[in-house]
Amino acid sequence: MGTKLIKILLGAFLIYCCYALLLFLMQRMMIFPRMLIGSAPNGSSNIAGLEKIWLKTTYGKVESWYLPPATAKKASGAPVVIFAHGNGELIDFWPQELKRFNELGLGLLLVEYPGYGRSQGKPTQSSITEAFISAYDKISARSNIDSSRITLFGRSIGGGAVCALAAERPCAALVLMSTFTSIRSFAPRYLLPGFLVLDPFDNLTVVKNYPGPILVLHGKRDEIIPYTHGVKLFRAARNARMITYNSGHNDCPSDWEKFWKDMEGFLREIGILTP
Repeated sequence: MGTKLIKILLGAFLIYCCYALLLFLMQRMMIFPRMLIGSAPNGSSNIAGLEKIWLKTTYGKVESWYLPPATAKKASGAPVVIFAHGNGELIDFWPQELKRFNELGLGLLLVEYPGYGRSQGKPTQSSITEAFISAYDKISARSNIDSSRITLFGRSIGGGAVCALAAERPCAALVLMSTFTSIRSFAPRYLLPGFLVLDPFDNLTVVKNYPGPILVLHGKRDEIIPYTHGVKLFRAARNARMITYNSGHNDCPSDWEKFWKDMEGFLREIGILTP
């Protein structure tokens, strides 16, 4: 009886090891499902004022788009928002949704992920961080940009991208929408130990150490990244505000007019936007 039980346990352990190995090998396909997005549209020519900036990295070229402020630039330079999108999106999806930043007098820099759209490389925490550092360095060096008023805004997996950037470069504020504490925190959901996660994006540690203001935005009904993640980020921060929307994950925010009112109020309160 003892020998039979040992065989059963060994068999179960072998099955678990195969399961864990399969998920380990597939994890980047699951975290970065770029193959499901389809071919990238080429609609940038229809966007007034858009400037394509190709970033040079160790693994190839990465595309970014800069949209300047709609209002006249001040001599001191314009503030800028660096935006990181979700894992099932492209920079092509966001110029119209985020054009209010330009109308408010901010520049907007959309940075693509390696391997997404027309960009070279493969998406990993390391390659994404390298691309965003390159984008930050390029835009902050411009004479018409106020490098002391750079806001980093990340949505979903993009929260990991901007937190990784914030750990390497200074910024005036962080905006985290529908963002997780760490990808490792999802490992128990798949019955796996956290050390198997290749790209942990430890946002919670970054938030704890970040000295500036943080705006946390999260949907109460988020079915992909639970609302508790947003609450934990908010509570861990030294200087944060949290705004809850009655939404899930992909429909956050449910009311864009309310979102823009909230965003403008935050940016004015911390001095990114001035009268």
